[in-house]
Amino acid sequence: MTSKRVESIYILAVIGAVAAVGAVLAGVQHTGAPSPATTIAADELQSIRKAALDYGEGWYEGDAERMERALHSELAKRIVYTNPGDGRNRLNQQSAMSLVKKTRRGGGSRSPVANRGSTVTILDVFESAACVKVEGPQWVDYLHLAKWNGRWVIVNVLWEPRPEFRQRLDRALS
Repeated sequence: MTSKRVESIYILAVIGAVAAVGAVLAGVQHTGAPSPATTIAADELQSIRKAALDYGEGWYEGDAERMERALHSELAKRIVYTNPGDGRNRLNQQSAMSLVKKTRRGGGSRSPVANRGSTVTILDVFESAACVKVEGPQWVDYLHLAKWNGRWVIVNVLWEPRPEFRQRLDRALS
C-alpha cells in the first residue's frame, strides 16, 4: 500500500472519528435506524428502502427502468480515486444518465451471482432527507435521498469498492 493511500485512509479515519465525537457531544446516536427524535411512518421507510433496492438490484438485474426510477435526474455518483501510479487523488463522477445507460447495457448482470446482492441500512431520516448505506459484495455506497415531488429519489452517491475489487477498478480508471 502506497504512503499516499495510507495517508488518505488515515485522513478519512480522522474525519470519521471527529464526526463521531461531534455526534456524541450533540447527543446523536447512530443505531442504523432513524433518529429517535424523528418519527417516520413505516410507508416512508419502505419507500426509502425501495429506492435504494431499485438502485442496487436494478444494477445487478440490468434493469434500467428500476435504476432510472431510483435516481434524481441530477444525481452525482462519485468516488475518490487514488491513482496507484502517482498516489494523487481525483474525484470521478457519474451522472444519472450515464448510470442508467450502463445499466441498460447490462450493468452488473454479468457479475457472478456470488458477487451480487444489496443490503440496505437506513442511517437517518429528517423531514424530506435521508441517508442510506447500501452494501454489496463488491462495494459500499452511501446514498443521500430526497423526497422529490412525493417520491424518494437518490440525489448523491459516494462509494468505495471492497479491497478485493479495488484492482479491477484501478485498471478501469487508470
